[in-house]
Amino acid sequence: MTASLAAVVLCAGKGTRMKSEKAKVLHPILGKPLCAYPLMRALELGASPVVSVVGHQAEEVERSIRAHFPTAPLRFALQKEQRGTADAVRSAESALKDFNGRVLILYGDVPLVRSETLAALAAAHEKGGGVLSLVSTVPADPTGYGRVIREMGKVVRIVEHKDATPEQRQVRECNAGIYLVESSFLWKALANIRSSNAQGEFYLTDLVEMAAAQGPVASIEAEFGETAGVNDRVELAARAKELQSRINTWHMRNGVTLADPATTYIEEGVAIGSDTELGPMVTLSGATVVGRNVSIGQGCVVHASSVADGTTVKPYTVLEEARVGERCILGPFSRLRPGTDLAEEVHLGNFVETKKARLGRGSKANHLAYLGDAKIGSKVNVGAGTITCNYDGVNKHVTELGDGVFIGSDTQLVAPVKVGDGAYVGAGTTVTKDVPSGSLAVSRTPQVNLEGWVERKKARMAKSSETGSSKSDKASAG
Repeated sequence: MTASLAAVVLCAGKGTRMKSEKAKVLHPILGKPLCAYPLMRALELGASPVVSVVGHQAEEVERSIRAHFPTAPLRFALQKEQRGTADAVRSAESALKDFNGRVLILYGDVPLVRSETLAALAAAHEKGGGVLSLVSTVPADPTGYGRVIREMGKVVRIVEHKDATPEQRQVRECNAGIYLVESSFLWKALANIRSSNAQGEFYLTDLVEMAAAQGPVASIEAEFGETAGVNDRVELAARAKELQSRINTWHMRNGVTLADPATTYIEEGVAIGSDTELGPMVTLSGATVVGRNVSIGQGCVVHASSVADGTTVKPYTVLEEARVGERCILGPFSRLRPGTDLAEEVHLGNFVETKKARLGRGSKANHLAYLGDAKIGSKVNVGAGTITCNYDGVNKHVTELGDGVFIGSDTQLVAPVKVGDGAYVGAGTTVTKDVPSGSLAVSRTPQVNLEGWVERKKARMAKSSETGSSKSDKASAG
């Protein structure tokens, strides 16, 4: 858009039908609060600033929005009392006192509006030349929605359902509640809105008739599902399902295979390369980036992690803030915790857990291991049952394994400790001091074989059993 654009997103409602102590706009939908989606769309359109009008749980709502958009040009306005949509927008006037241009008005509980729709609204506004443009929709059942009233095909007003005549209620075209308004008109018009209606509220829809008196009111039509709001948890789930389908469809059309789209959850903002395959019940969330030709098996959860090209993630593996290099093999049932950093061709097998661990190229830990606060070189083999003892009850300490190290099964590496390049640690060893390069470390107690011990034990047990039986017989005779 060439003209200056700001946005006002209404996030002040309590949402009583949610039956919740949490403000409605904070309820999550695919990993983000409900209000995040209209805010994202406004920012994508180039709106600056974007004003969130808060009310119920204002501090919590503002904190959540700032956390999700830390660098965005955000401002906040407080609606002290719930007196209608016009009053809510009017609350944003002071936050936009230095702004002159067009104001996009959105609702914090309408998550499915598309950027393309808002761009089309902007184009229609530019072409129409009026002071206000709107989005309309045609629901299957228009009951409860404001009707778009036209005369000679031109929009002249919007009538809320409760105020509509029987004839007006026959109109199928409804107001979606999305407007683009010239600021020079908006604030003056809002000051003249009155609450003389069935609900005694200040209706934002009254702006339409005022705008129509000054010139044409442009409109575009959007699908009802795109403009549908959220009033209760049933509708929240329905909107989430639609958003899930939309996101999954986008990825499939861009070369990603989803074995079962109905059970695959991909948050908006996740990036996936072509020819990647996702199994059923996979969840990809946060700032996750998945490369090309990656296979992610059933039940995997990947959050805020990167997975490079050609990697295989076997079923039920969990990644949290981890970085995985090319051609790695993970799982099944591996857990990569924050700070895990794997180079190329690393193998982490079943029931292996890592945390703040860096593993060099070609290193392997294929079974039942815990590697925490570890720096591991390339071509290292970590045997089954190995753990890094990184916590002394107060501080965390680092374990360092050089290139080509071989760690035998059931080894405990008591940090801080270093094992030099090419060293071997025998199975069952507790390593408490550094191991020089090329050395073998063994701390096992020497094995002792006591020949004949089993037979002697059996004889003692038999004699004990006979003695016990004899005493029992005497007690019975007495």
